[in-house]
Amino acid sequence: METVSANTKDVEAQVIEALRACYDPEIPVNIYELGLIYDVKVEPSGLTKVVMTLTSPHCPAAAELPAEVESRVRDVPGVTDAEVDVVWDPPWDPSKMSEAAKLQLGFM
Repeated sequence: METVSANTKDVEAQVIEALRACYDPEIPVNIYELGLIYDVKVEPSGLTKVVMTLTSPHCPAAAELPAEVESRVRDVPGVTDAEVDVVWDPPWDPSKMSEAAKLQLGFM
């Protein structure tokens, strides 16, 4: 049972790395560092669930970004299926960004 747990953690780490390759088209920082990814869960079966938000409900990438996230997650070895849930609560705000993102965008 521990190997499954370790394996899901490895897959989760690879999913997060894949998400770091996704960028909001209006902000030059990846969506993970922007704080748009609220949760990543990898089940032992390989089903991977991502809970994310967007900077605004009116974001121009509202259609493309979740589809890109799903595609990138599906490409990770060990992922058998991917579900992306876009939520608006809690709403995104700049406090959700990593320190590196804040520094890169001049918030510090």
